[in-house]
Amino acid sequence: MVGSIDTLHLSLYSNGSSYNCTGLEEKIDELRCLLGKSAGDPLRIVSVGAGAWGSVFAALLQDSYGQFREKVQIRIWRRPGKAVDRATAEHLFEVINSREDVLRRLIRRCAYLKYVEARLGDRTLFADEILKDGFCLNMIDTPLCPLKVVTNLQEAVWDADIVVNGLPSTETREVFEEISNYWKERITVPIIISLSKGIEAALEPVPHIITPTQMINRATGVPIENILYLGGPNIASEIYNKEYANARICGAEKWRKPLANFLRHPHFIVWDNSDLVTHEVMGGLKNVYAIGAGMVAALTNESATSKSVYFAHCTSEMIFITHLLAEEPEKLAGPLLADTYVTLLKGRNAWYGQMLAKGELSRDMGDSISGKGMIQGVSAVGAFYELLSQSSLSVLHRDGNKPVAPVELCPILKTLYKILITREKSSQAILQALRDETLNDPRDRIEIAQTHAFYRPSLLGQP
Repeated sequence: MVGSIDTLHLSLYSNGSSYNCTGLEEKIDELRCLLGKSAGDPLRIVSVGAGAWGSVFAALLQDSYGQFREKVQIRIWRRPGKAVDRATAEHLFEVINSREDVLRRLIRRCAYLKYVEARLGDRTLFADEILKDGFCLNMIDTPLCPLKVVTNLQEAVWDADIVVNGLPSTETREVFEEISNYWKERITVPIIISLSKGIEAALEPVPHIITPTQMINRATGVPIENILYLGGPNIASEIYNKEYANARICGAEKWRKPLANFLRHPHFIVWDNSDLVTHEVMGGLKNVYAIGAGMVAALTNESATSKSVYFAHCTSEMIFITHLLAEEPEKLAGPLLADTYVTLLKGRNAWYGQMLAKGELSRDMGDSISGKGMIQGVSAVGAFYELLSQSSLSVLHRDGNKPVAPVELCPILKTLYKILITREKSSQAILQALRDETLNDPRDRIEIAQTHAFYRPSLLGQP
C-alpha cells in the first residue's frame, strides 16, 4: 500500500527531525565499502574533544546513524574530572524541567535523581557524566541526545576509523602527539576531520602559519590526504535545533566527496572544496575581528552606526590579509564574510569582547571561560599580529611610497593586539582607533590589495 510503514521506513531523530532510513543505511554502506570494512566490523567514529561544536557534531551523527549499531559505532572523548559548579547544576536542573521530553528521558534512564541532588548541593556532577545524558558543559541550554562517552584517550582512538578533532587549536598538538603513541602499531590509516578554527605563527625558516590539520599531520604522521577540515557559518546549538545551515569539507578528493555525502542532511548541507589550508586559516581570521565587534557593540550601546563603521574597517583588513594568503582571494570572499557575519552576531568570540568591554570578564581570567569553552580569537590575534609584523613580508605603502610590515595597514588588528596580548590599552582603545581622524578610508586598503601583487605563498607553507 502506498505510504505504508513498510514502504516508507522513516526514522525519527531525538531532535525532532525525520529522514529516510534506507538512504541513511546506504550512506553507511558506501563509506564502509570505501574504508574496506568487513561484515560484523562496525565503522568506528570518535569525536575527540567535547566543546559545543564537537559535541553537536557527535550528536548529529548519533541521531542519524546510531540506530545502525551493527554497522557504525559513535563515541566522544573528553577528559575526566571536570566538576560542574553549583550555579551550573541549578541552571541545568531548570533546563531539564522545562523540557518534558528531556525530563521523561532522564526518568526512564533512572538518571534524574542525581540532578535533583546536585541542585540541592548534595552531590557533585562531572562534565563527562552529564555528557552521557546529552548535556554539553559549554551549551547547557541545548540538550543533545545521549552519547557514548569515553574518558580514556587510548581506548577512544586506538581502533577508530574516523577521528573528529573537536579540540581548540591550542590543545590540538598536545592531544594528537599523545594519540600518535597509540597508533604506532596500526595497519590501517585513519581519516581525521578537524573542526578547529585557530592558527599558530612560526617564524623559521620563513614566517608562516601553522593550522590544526598541519599540527595533526606533524604529530601523528597521518598523510595530509587523510586529514580534512570542516567549517562554515554555523552556531552549534542552532544546527542541532535544525536551523538550516551549510558547511564545507575541504581536503583531498578521495575522502572529501564521500564524507560530504555522509555528513549531508536536509537541514545541514555540506559542500566540498580542495582548498584545505586557506579555508582553515579564514576560519581563524574571523575570530580575531569578532572580539573587536563585541567590544564596539558593548561600548556604544549596540549602536548600529558604530558597528557598521567597525564592520567596514575589519572586513577591509580581512580582504587585505586574504590577498597575502591566497592567489585567488575573490573565491574566499563569500565564505569568509558569511562566517564573519554569524560570528559577529552570536559567536562566543563576540560575546567575549562584549564581556571584556562591560567589565564582566578580565584578561586575567584566561582564554578558557566557564560555560563557553576556549576563546580561540585571543591566540589568533597574537598569531596574526606576530606573523604580519615581519619585515620580510613588507609591502609598499602608497603614503610615502615606502615598504612597511603588513600589520601597519591593519590598525584594528594592531589595537586588538595591544588590548588582548600586551594589555597596554583598555577596550576603549577600539573606539579610539575607529575615530582616529588619520585613519584611511577602508576602500583605500582594499584598493591597495587589489592593485598590488601581495600574494605570499610561503605564509601557508607553499613554495
